[in-house]
Amino acid sequence: MTDHLQTLKYIKSDVLSFWVSSYEEQTSFNGYFCSLKQFLKKRLKIDNAAFLSFEGNSLIPIEEMASLTIETKLNAVSWLMIEASFYQQKVVKIPYILKARQAYSMMTDMVLFQAEGKNPIGVLLVEATESWTDFMTSEYGEECIEILSKVLQMIKDNLDVKINEDQYRKLYNMTDLFHSTMDIDLILENVLKNIRDNFPEFNVELILSNDQDRHTTIDIKLFDYLSERPATIEAFVSGELTTELASDLNCRLLNAPIKGRQAIYGILQVSAPTTYLFSTTEKDFVRMLAQASGNALENAKLYHQSHRLVSDLQLINETSHRLNMRIDIHEMLLFLQKQLLKSFQPMEVCFAFKKHDTFEITGASTSLFHSENGQSYIKHVEQHFAQTNDPLFVADFSRLTPNQIEYRSIMAIPILMEEKINGFSIVLHKEPYFFSFDSFKLMQSLIHHSSLAIANSILRTQLQEMVDLDHLTKLYARSYLDQFVEKSLEYDQSGMFLLIDIDNFKRINDTYGHQVGDKILVQIAVQLKETIGSRGICARWGGEEMSVYVPNIDEKEALELASTIVEVIPSATDPQVTISAGLITWDERDRPAFQSVFLHADTALYEAKNSGKNRFCTHNGSYQTNS
Repeated sequence: MTDHLQTLKYIKSDVLSFWVSSYEEQTSFNGYFCSLKQFLKKRLKIDNAAFLSFEGNSLIPIEEMASLTIETKLNAVSWLMIEASFYQQKVVKIPYILKARQAYSMMTDMVLFQAEGKNPIGVLLVEATESWTDFMTSEYGEECIEILSKVLQMIKDNLDVKINEDQYRKLYNMTDLFHSTMDIDLILENVLKNIRDNFPEFNVELILSNDQDRHTTIDIKLFDYLSERPATIEAFVSGELTTELASDLNCRLLNAPIKGRQAIYGILQVSAPTTYLFSTTEKDFVRMLAQASGNALENAKLYHQSHRLVSDLQLINETSHRLNMRIDIHEMLLFLQKQLLKSFQPMEVCFAFKKHDTFEITGASTSLFHSENGQSYIKHVEQHFAQTNDPLFVADFSRLTPNQIEYRSIMAIPILMEEKINGFSIVLHKEPYFFSFDSFKLMQSLIHHSSLAIANSILRTQLQEMVDLDHLTKLYARSYLDQFVEKSLEYDQSGMFLLIDIDNFKRINDTYGHQVGDKILVQIAVQLKETIGSRGICARWGGEEMSVYVPNIDEKEALELASTIVEVIPSATDPQVTISAGLITWDERDRPAFQSVFLHADTALYEAKNSGKNRFCTHNGSYQTNS
């Protein structure tokens, strides 16, 4: 009896010694079991011992607890199958279910370590020795088991606290960093770093929703409902952590939602081998890390969003102020193109306006839309706006067409006049999901505020055209011609003015009617514009009289041009008519007075009429025929 009491004292001393000496050193329960085996061998001559740790109603070898796998769980001993063996006693003979396993075939006894009111800690298997049997059957055996149970429970609790302390310290440090920065890159970098530090052998991926800023340099994946796995979508929608055995990817996935107070911003996904099982502690750590990063992302997003809103308001205000200045439509669209390029970083920009029943691409559009390659995008937008006035937002155009396309992100906003589509603006980018929904809303606001200014400019242009152009012939009106000639006399080096009258026009009206007469006026107007082109202007002088003014032309060219006009008119009209014309030319050595230009041309025209018609004369008395 005295020897057994002394053995118990030795065991107590050993337990206290290894508890104190290894408190700061051991990081796993397996390390403590190695120490336990040493003093069991020393005090009770136990050479063969194993420890099965209690984990979720299973008994698992302590050496396999550091990395749980599917195989480990499948090969584990069910606690329910041996629980009854310990009815009213803690030391029993090993049952057949364990004895049948090769690793434990030599074992004879098993001991249950369980502190009062707690779950089991585990089961010790030993190959009994005489010293072991003698001590365990003594009055001190049960006391020894109770002492070891209490100590092992304290060790287990301390290990859990230490693991949690390490994890919470990491979370605290990261949360502290999150609260001190609004740098989204820094937040994402630290999320990845912390996960990879805890799971160095696993692959970690950030899957962020499409409305995040695209300026981050961190390697992320965009969340896509159409291509993500069901378990990943479930985590994103429900906000709860999910796991999935992805046999096709040969891995096990852990999906933790990156969740803030207002929304879910993505998924933190950890890929482990198919045989690996994530422990409850690991899941809790990943869940808390994802939630902390979600709150940080949300704060940073709101911070940047507030700055962006201020910037957006400034952009809209600046654009509205600029566009409401009296500038022409081309200048207006060029300015708007510049604002779109600056704000949204598209690769291509288009402005199109309705003319009759088709949309015409303006000069403020980038080169793509003036080529054949841009037609597929324009046709798609036209078809959309033929059915609705709603703006168009396409994250990945390649999914809407079987054809090979270069630009995958599209935003198209209608330009409305009196609630009807008068045109539209398109921006394109090659990357899918390049434009955020915030960008889409901003572009809508920008185009909406610009539409009124554009409409006003178009109306001003149309009104000016009504003033400047003759309604029938679409030639310039007399008032416009007067201003043009007066300005040319002041600034240009030379010029010509040709006053034209249709020969025998009254006879045409009397013979064919005024409708045919109007048709001939239009035919002559078309021919004059085609002959003059952009060199000068053509105007309707009044009645059947028209005029041509060309600046910066020498006398020889002027004579040739006048001769060409007289010669080509008969072939351009049906029924055929001829014209008579009076020509005046000038250069910087002899600038005529404004009124004398018309007077001299009218005099020359009178001479042409009196000298046989179908010809032109110059104001100095000479004349030219059409021959």
